Amino acid sequence: MDRRREDLDGALTTFGFEIDEVSPEKVSGHMEVREKCCQPYKVLHGGVTALIAEAIASIGGHVASPEKRRVAGVNLSISHVKSAKLGDYVVAEATPLSVGKTIQVWDVRFWKCDSSTSDVKTLISSARLTLLCNLPVPESHRKVGDIINSYAKL
Repeated sequence: MDRRREDLDGALTTFGFEIDEVSPEKVSGHMEVREKCCQPYKVLHGGVTALIAEAIASIGGHVASPEKRRVAGVNLSISHVKSAKLGDYVVAEATPLSVGKTIQVWDVRFWKCDSSTSDVKTLISSARLTLLCNLPVPESHRKVGDIINSYAKL
């Protein structure tokens, strides 16, 4: 396993989610729905989707923050409109709706993709995350920002 990926967000790595792009305008990634991501009916667990939404929007919030401050989610709302089953390929994309000095709002969408072509996507979930984005970075965690920024296309 790539240690740099795990340092970026260990929970994402645990569920097999891989980051594809990090910029102030978009954070995206993908995963195959695995057993450990499923509820007992072998469909993607809504809590896993919520975790991914908060994680990728928070990464984007940090990168979009003018002073690269620490961010914290203060509100997450997510709607699950279709299911993804074990083995499905899922992509996620977070984009900012508003980037202020104190508050940011990010939109996160999840699609399952047809395995034969990435052109066919079906929306499965939509989330909105509000971030507080002016928090100080503790001295003991300064390298976290460096790890996030190493992924970013600034």
